[in-house]
Amino acid sequence: MQDTKHAAKEPSDSYSNSEAVIIDILILIIITAIAWVFTDSAALAFGAFIFFSLILLVLSVRVLDQWNKMAVLRLGRYKGIIGPGLFFIIPIIDSTPIRVDIRVISTTFKAEKTLTKDNVPVDVDAILFWRVEESRKAILNVQSYYDSVLLAAQTAMRDVIGKSALASMLAGRDIIGEDIKGLIEERVKDWGIEAISVEIRDVTIPNELQNAMARVATSDREKQARVILAESESLAADKMLEAAGKYANHPEAMQLRALNMMYEISLTGKNVMVFIPTETRGLSIPIPFGVAGIDEYLKASKTNAQPNVVMPGKARRDHAKKNAGPKETDQNQTD
Repeated sequence: MQDTKHAAKEPSDSYSNSEAVIIDILILIIITAIAWVFTDSAALAFGAFIFFSLILLVLSVRVLDQWNKMAVLRLGRYKGIIGPGLFFIIPIIDSTPIRVDIRVISTTFKAEKTLTKDNVPVDVDAILFWRVEESRKAILNVQSYYDSVLLAAQTAMRDVIGKSALASMLAGRDIIGEDIKGLIEERVKDWGIEAISVEIRDVTIPNELQNAMARVATSDREKQARVILAESESLAADKMLEAAGKYANHPEAMQLRALNMMYEISLTGKNVMVFIPTETRGLSIPIPFGVAGIDEYLKASKTNAQPNVVMPGKARRDHAKKNAGPKETDQNQTD
């Protein structure tokens, strides 16, 4: 399909190979006849025929690979295109100065210290993929099509960079590549060349600007992290309030939750649990004397009343001695 497409674009000015072969044969015949006339010897005439045949073969034969084409100039004027394969030209009269590669060619090019639209110097490295569509135009319309394509690509890149901001270049390399490709196509359309694609490989900015952009990116990420954390705290607080309302209405649920937390802590087997005494008030684990019990004990101590709590042994004995001391003293005085 590709060869058919290229053949359709090439003009019908192919070089006539048979014409060159006929002229070469006539030249050999003339040379042989001249040798026969002047030497009057068949052996010398045959030797001259062989000698000049070799010289004509070396001078007139052209062998081209499948991916090459060549222009033939006859006395300085364009005659046609040959290739690929075996071809003959007329020695001295015809010449083949330029060989054209019709394969896809990759050309690397760069723009150094080019200012963007926001006055930032950048170094851009890119690759251009292109090929010769019409060999005749590539040979006759431009001096050196390969160098000219390279220069056109560099100038097109500089033009696009000057019209683009740094942020758009870093974010949309494919868009920059398409813009460069469009400019190249406009400049090489008369040379018989097709620009296939432009790939941006690297965009380098000064180190100072890299550090500043890194700090901006870090600050932005930290800002996002803090916002997300605050949103998470707000959601967690809402859920905790909702859970607190459920636990307040159902003390048994709080009791079960406490037991479940203890179970989860003990799963690893590496944690040590210390049980602090708490009062049996429905929300805690049944332990004789707890925080609420201490509060009631202190209130009872101020009024010298018996606290309505179940106290451990030592606390109960101390409390009994405190209450019994004055009564025993009064009794002794009475005695």
